[in-house]
Amino acid sequence: MKKHALKIFRAALRAADPAVVVGRHLRFDGKTLLAGKKRYRLSDFDRTQVIGAGKAAAAMARAVEKILGSRVSGGFVNVKDGDSIRTRRVHLNPSGHPVPDERGFEGARRIAAIARAAGPRDLLICVISGGASALMPSPAAPVTLSSMQDLTRTLLACGATIHELNTVRKHISELSGGQLARLASPATILTLVLSDVVGDDLDVIGSGPTVGDRSTLSDVARIFKKYSIDFQIERGVETPKPGDPVFDRVQNLIVGSNRLAIDAATAEARALGYRTMVLSTFIEGETREIGAMHAAVVKEILASGRPMKRPACILSGGETTVTVKGPGLGGRNQEFVLAASLALDGFGPATIFSAGTDGIDGPTDAAGAVADENTLARARKLGLDPRAFLDENDSYHFFEHLDGLVKTGPTGTNVMDLRVLIVP
Repeated sequence: MKKHALKIFRAALRAADPAVVVGRHLRFDGKTLLAGKKRYRLSDFDRTQVIGAGKAAAAMARAVEKILGSRVSGGFVNVKDGDSIRTRRVHLNPSGHPVPDERGFEGARRIAAIARAAGPRDLLICVISGGASALMPSPAAPVTLSSMQDLTRTLLACGATIHELNTVRKHISELSGGQLARLASPATILTLVLSDVVGDDLDVIGSGPTVGDRSTLSDVARIFKKYSIDFQIERGVETPKPGDPVFDRVQNLIVGSNRLAIDAATAEARALGYRTMVLSTFIEGETREIGAMHAAVVKEILASGRPMKRPACILSGGETTVTVKGPGLGGRNQEFVLAASLALDGFGPATIFSAGTDGIDGPTDAAGAVADENTLARARKLGLDPRAFLDENDSYHFFEHLDGLVKTGPTGTNVMDLRVLIVP
């Protein structure tokens, strides 16, 4: 069952491969670039450059190069440290994530310079994926990079959602929240987006650098109040809103999402012989509570054969949050598997799998974890207390002892998390 869960996960990764999804949405016949339903005659432009940031941005930039070839005149993209992908014309700049660093800051300045120099005969192809907010830090004075780093750590630790985190980021940045588009106007911008947020909200993905921002400074103040964060934000110029003329020559095109990955996982699970149900691709909330909820569905299948009979596979996508209270090491996917295992303890046979499609779960080298009905018993024989590890937010070391960590390495894509629960 563990092998099946991993096979289902890998099918989802293949479907979200940037080369695949970008190639599905871009076509070039040597003269005209077709992006979705919009056409761009490249003879109308003197330069075509690629800019952007994100965990999957390197693969996306390479895919654009492959499609357009020598028509790409250059560019600059901030990518996650350790990415091994290489490009020929676009400079890839390794940067820090999830906490922004100096390399990302300098890269953001280079990207801003390209946007600022662009004119009406420039085409900027912007590649944005999850992680772009941290990888392209451009703090707006009086905010400094150091204070942006501290605020990011605080929001991550208190369990703020990605929507809340990016709402704050947009209002302390010079490029987020549509401000990159404002800087580049009147250039033409085609933004290719690989979604890593629930609901695929364009103004949230990567903090929406080329999208009209629906959030306001008042929303930021409410978030600070909610989490008791003492941070002074200068009330200066607001982010550009939907309908602003700076977006007249901007196309934002979602090329991949969690839903696409879930569809591929569903097909693979059915091919393996499982009755399969997608619980939701909109899963958010505290990881432990979401784990208990998924466990409840498994219990119902075991007890009554509802909502479907065995063999069954339950799939879900989205992105949960962890309120960190202990000193341990882990990530939301590892914590989900541990919490769900405890909720199912002794109830019956089931395999629980959860992993991030980017191959990274929190500040660890694992994508997630996998467990079955024997995991907790094995742990106790080794003298490990599962509940204590959960209380310490130390799911990584728990599963490390049990060979339950899922390690894929960086996948080159990022469309949130995938959870697979199998009832044999």
